[in-house]
Amino acid sequence: MKLLVIGCGGVASVAVFKCCQNPVFTEICIASRTESKCVELADRLQPNTKAKLTTATVDADDFDSLVSLMKEFEPHTVLNVALPYQDLTIMDACLECGANYVDTANFEPEDTDDPAWRATYEKRCKEEGFTAYFDYSWQWAYDEKFKKAGLTALLGTGFDPGVTSVFTAYALKHYFDEIHYIDILDCNGGDHGYPFATNFNPEINLREVSANGSYWENGHWVETKPMEIKREYNFDGVGMKDMYLLHHEEIESLAKNIPNVKRIRFFMTFGQSYLTHMNCLQNVGMLSTTPVMFEGREIVPIKFLKALLPDPASLGPRTVGKTNIGCIFRGVKNGEEKCIYIYNMCDHQECYKETGAQAVSYTTGVPAMIGTAMIASGTWSGAGVFNVEEFDPDPYMDALNKYGLPWVVDENPVLVD
Repeated sequence: MKLLVIGCGGVASVAVFKCCQNPVFTEICIASRTESKCVELADRLQPNTKAKLTTATVDADDFDSLVSLMKEFEPHTVLNVALPYQDLTIMDACLECGANYVDTANFEPEDTDDPAWRATYEKRCKEEGFTAYFDYSWQWAYDEKFKKAGLTALLGTGFDPGVTSVFTAYALKHYFDEIHYIDILDCNGGDHGYPFATNFNPEINLREVSANGSYWENGHWVETKPMEIKREYNFDGVGMKDMYLLHHEEIESLAKNIPNVKRIRFFMTFGQSYLTHMNCLQNVGMLSTTPVMFEGREIVPIKFLKALLPDPASLGPRTVGKTNIGCIFRGVKNGEEKCIYIYNMCDHQECYKETGAQAVSYTTGVPAMIGTAMIASGTWSGAGVFNVEEFDPDPYMDALNKYGLPWVVDENPVLVD
């Protein structure tokens, strides 16, 4: 099966590494704006895989550039591990060329001041009740197009979203008649030694963390101020950490697809040094996406900041510690209340030794491959736009164990108050 991978950052490198281990992928083309990075990755992986690796230059913002490459390569499936800004353009190209589509994060606009987008966004804020710039509505709107084309679009097969949603489907299938409460906990106990750095794309990371939080409760959204809700939790393999409630995209899809759910929350751990740096940068305008004039030229503050910060793909050699990501579920089984916690732990240095990437890239890149393999092999199939929790979770859960993300079920967890 021919796979086109768009993007060549830390997550992409792990995804391609794992694709090379999966016999369903016979030919893989790695494409990005900077083809030299693709060539370097292909040269490193080719000696140890039976898959044929090729590379290409592509501008993922340019529909014509994408279509030209897809018509030349003729992929069965396209894995988008570029930027969320580019999701819709890549989906359009897949429809034009007859390829299935897979991504790890939902669409958000690069220019949040665009009048046309802003009008739709403000209408959604009033109707839905949350103000995050990213949401699934733009991609869910492609459902009829993919149905008519007989193609599959699989959204959000990273870890969160992705594995956390599959954990939910698995819990509902095997442990519950109804799930009423879901707490998604994302803990990164890694230390990279820098005063300040982000573990994935700084533009996406800092916009997400500095925005209002929100959670789903009793059929509607409850919005909070940034970092307003804090909890402490003792994570297996990591220890006691501060975690903060954020808005996150899998809340939106799980609220839609899990019947009878009463509340869904998402928490992520942060150290005080990270928060202090972020707040300072926000206060002086460095997180803004609005262009400003500087010495006669226009610059976007957050893009300039990105250029100053360490590249997340470079953090692997120096990051030590573990991640622990999972979901606590409460609900009923056979009329009795039940609670379980499904989670995965990853060691940053073990991930680096295997793939050359730290655990944040690993925990996203491995599920990106798995979700793509589900579509490529026909294990998951259907025409339209889907989130991962809409399919049978069992083969995905088996693949997590096989490809480096083993999971644990704790049937007596400590709850988050």
